[in-house]
Amino acid sequence: MNKVLVLGGGIGGVASAIAFRKKGFEVELVSEREYLFIYPLAIWIPTGNTHFKDVSISLSKLADKHGFLLTIDKVVALDGIQKTITFEQGGVRNSPALVVIALGASKLNHEGIEHTCSICGKPEESLVLKEKIEALVERGSGTIAFGFGGNPKDTSGVRGGPAFELFFNLHHHLKKLGIRDHYEMTFFAPMAEPGARMGKKALSAMATLFKAKNFSTRYGKKIIRFEADCVVFEDQSKLQSDLCMFIPAGNGNTIIKASNLPQNEAGFIRIDNFCRIAGVSGWYAVGDVAALEGPDWKAKQGHVAELMAGNAACNAAIEHAGQKGAMKGYQKHLNVLCVMDMGDGAGFVYKNSIREVFIPMPVVGHWLKKSWGHYYKLSKLWL
Repeated sequence: MNKVLVLGGGIGGVASAIAFRKKGFEVELVSEREYLFIYPLAIWIPTGNTHFKDVSISLSKLADKHGFLLTIDKVVALDGIQKTITFEQGGVRNSPALVVIALGASKLNHEGIEHTCSICGKPEESLVLKEKIEALVERGSGTIAFGFGGNPKDTSGVRGGPAFELFFNLHHHLKKLGIRDHYEMTFFAPMAEPGARMGKKALSAMATLFKAKNFSTRYGKKIIRFEADCVVFEDQSKLQSDLCMFIPAGNGNTIIKASNLPQNEAGFIRIDNFCRIAGVSGWYAVGDVAALEGPDWKAKQGHVAELMAGNAACNAAIEHAGQKGAMKGYQKHLNVLCVMDMGDGAGFVYKNSIREVFIPMPVVGHWLKKSWGHYYKLSKLWL
């Protein structure tokens, strides 16, 4: 039986481990954390609408369920020429027949980033953000600034959706407490039309919602730095903030950048349509760590990572295990898909190369997103 080493315990890594097991491979998953953190559900932690434990799944439970070996360790170096992987505790190891890299992306490092919190950073940051929101509620008034950044070298790593979702959820939270009018809420981003990759319909609907909810905006200005009480832009204007939540754009993983693996300008691993790493036979890359090829509006999302994981397993089974079937490419399946939760409803967003859809879903949309969270966990643990 061919052995597969999956590096990374996030959505893409777990999906890869499960997919390769279903194809009959012997799988080892290496993760630096003992749990899978479900980032799309983390938007509710800061407002107290869900708990940290409900956004996590034990990797040992997943390993027992799907029959793969779990190793808790950190990858510190990769060599695509010598085909070795170096671990923090396990040292240097020769590559098995197949390797799947699903280590995720690093983040662009802005000056003063320590003055912000992120909903897409380390999982623990969601709890820090919760504490800051509670302190601001206790204070009774203040200025709130939420935003996200871009990466001109690779625009696919932008994480705007969670920023919008948490922004809407915080508005709803403050409104339920009867104190929303005591807070000035501003959304900021360096691009002129943040969220444009969702399509014109979604962008128009967002503008209408922002106006209805009395949100201010600061768009189209490059972010120079963050200070303890404000965001500073390229024209030296400042956005005051007692609470600043910011999601930096994705950048090439630092481990990948330090490696000899083929990379694009931003440091993401170059792969072909079948998720194979160029020039390194038997090595694949899926999810945020990979450089996506496709239309300008392409975005790195969890469902794309899962699609890539399934395709990599299928293609590896054909190439390396002699199984029959057609190779599967990811590029024709690229789309933007999300249920943008707002606390008291949601908006369904879908975009591909042919069409774009935005459907407002008052009330029911929120519970649809909640239901997806339950389904995701059940599908991994029981189905």
